[in-house]
Amino acid sequence: MHYTPHVDLAFNSVEQIMRDVEGGWLLRYMHANGASMFLIVVYLHLFRGLCHASYNSPREFIWCIGVVILLLIIVTAFIGYVPPWGQMSFWGATVIISLASAIPVVGDTIVTWLWGGFSVDYATLNRFFSLHHLLPFLFVGASLLHLAALHQYGSINPLGYIQRWIKLLLTLIFYVKDLLGWVAFAIFSSIFIFYAPNVLGHPDNYKPANPIPTTPHIVPEWYFLPIHAILPSILDKAGGVAAIAPIFICLLALPFFKSMYVRNSSFRPIHQGIFWLLLADRLLLGWIGCQPVEAPFVTIGQISSFVFFLFFAITPILG
Repeated sequence: MHYTPHVDLAFNSVEQIMRDVEGGWLLRYMHANGASMFLIVVYLHLFRGLCHASYNSPREFIWCIGVVILLLIIVTAFIGYVPPWGQMSFWGATVIISLASAIPVVGDTIVTWLWGGFSVDYATLNRFFSLHHLLPFLFVGASLLHLAALHQYGSINPLGYIQRWIKLLLTLIFYVKDLLGWVAFAIFSSIFIFYAPNVLGHPDNYKPANPIPTTPHIVPEWYFLPIHAILPSILDKAGGVAAIAPIFICLLALPFFKSMYVRNSSFRPIHQGIFWLLLADRLLLGWIGCQPVEAPFVTIGQISSFVFFLFFAITPILG
């Protein structure tokens, strides 16, 4: 193994993989950009489920397992951001993990346990590297359970209309559709891997980690930006941290709201408008997440965060 999970060697070992190992640059760029491509598919799948109300009965268990998978993916992606041991990796781990100190009573203990000490150091890097290998096994297990539940309860059709007698020929429709999707997405991914491999990364992460100069503005990977934007929107540190949990709680609670017989947004114009508002709001939160914590970005972030949670407040009324 060419990578070395040590604070003195990690950054240089990544550079050595990139420069000296045959095909190492390709493997690194496929891994780094592959995470972004994977999260794109996950987010598209999530918003498609929200659009078609795929969480309604009898698919509650499928949806809840999907939310658990999303949480595992986010945790795995964050842990995988630390091993390159660049400047943004170090300060991202320092700042994000220290947010747990806002938890009453046990917060400081959790931070010390995650760091493996009183600061981000060798123990942090070593255990995060190990967890980055172990968590995907939980993800695979949850995915198999997700597929088993899907096989048991079936998937929703795009019209949201339930009729057991309507059947589609699998080979002619789904195989061709999925094949075209795979080819199109492979081309899309290849553009980033071969022509713009660093465009989704942060320039500071191409500098070795240094605890002395503080990075002026912590900017996580793009798929964390909407969540990251909610933190400074609430001026109290504990309140900002507490606002993260309701995101996943609201997603888990969706299947248990009242359901409608016709689920597709095409036949429910009010729900369709709210859905597109949610999508635009998430994009706006993503933009706010990479901006400095100052006016007017804080105010815009507060409004966007309110609109995001308003969606889950209105959904039980609309069904």
